[in-house]
Formats: sequence, structure tokens, C-alpha cells
Amino acid sequence: MPFSFRRLEIPDVLLITPNIFEDERGFFMETYKLSEFKKLGVEYNFVQENFAKSKKNVLRGLHYQLEPKSQGKLVRCVRGKVWDVAVDIRKGSTWYGKWVKVEMSEENKNILWVPRGFAHGYVSVEEDSEILYLTTEEYAPQFERGILWNDPTLKIDWGVDSPIVSQKDGKLPLLEKTENNFVYWEKTKDN
Repeated sequence: MPFSFRRLEIPDVLLITPNIFEDERGFFMETYKLSEFKKLGVEYNFVQENFAKSKKNVLRGLHYQLEPKSQGKLVRCVRGKVWDVAVDIRKGSTWYGKWVKVEMSEENKNILWVPRGFAHGYVSVEEDSEILYLTTEEYAPQFERGILWNDPTLKIDWGVDSPIVSQKDGKLPLLEKTENNFVYWEKTKDN
């Protein structure tokens, strides 16, 4: 099996550990395989790949897109190290307003599945960290929304004292004031 999957405290968010084949030449690993992801309900056509490089202490987020252009994201850190955060913003969810944080680095090669209905962000804890992520929808600026990174109701422990935040991200609203059209429905065998 090329991956091991672990459901996090919010079960729809998956931590994916790839099987890494290393030898004196370097390494090889699969980063996505539809047949394996499909077994866990992650069955999407990815339509866009994004690449970001961040200096140490740069915080990006918390971002999401409204329906009908919401994005699922398959995230990995290919250089350096980041703390990656996903916040459940699905109204009616048991985990609404709760978050999970995962260390992502070039060493551990973790992959994170952040489904639709979650705000996403990360902070670089090493110089020049690089993130690659696939999305299930293309970037659509008219649907772009966000939540203030230090919303006191969320109490996210970013792991850095003085993050560097863009002017745009520094003006995002609190969770209670942000526009959000996500509604949670419990999955059953019938839907």
C-alpha cells in the first residue's frame, strides 16, 4: 500500500503518510493515487496546483472559497517546515469552530487532506518553506473568503510568537462575522 491514512480529531481531515522508497540515488514516493484515496471517500478531480514559498514566521490564512466553488485541498510541504491548520466551518457540525494542526515538512513528507467546508492556513517555521497543494476547484476570487488568523474564539496555537501576516489576511473578519454557506450533513450508507 503506497499510503497510510489517519483520521484526525476532526475525522474528515486526513493525515496521509506516503510509503517512501529510498536508496543511494535518493527517494521515490507517490503523492496521490485515485484508487487508494477513493477508498476513504476522497474522490475528486484536482483542477489546480498551487505552489507557495514563505519566509520563516510567515502565516498565510485562514482561507476558503464559498459554494459552489469551495475547494478541497491536498497539501504537502516540499521544503522546510510548516504548521498546517484546518478549521471546521460547516454549520451544524459537531466540530464547528474546532481546528487541527499538523507538522508538515520535507523530512516527514506528510500530506494533509483538507475537505470542502474548512478554512485553511499555515505558518512557516523554517526559512523559505515551500508548499504544494492540489485543489478540487480553481481559484475564484469572487468566492474567496477568510477568517482572522488570531480569532480569540478559535484560540489557534500557531506555534510562533509574532507571525508575519499580509495586510489582507490581517483584516479578515472573525468566524462569527464571516460569510459562510457550508452546512454539515452526516454521511450515512444511503447518501
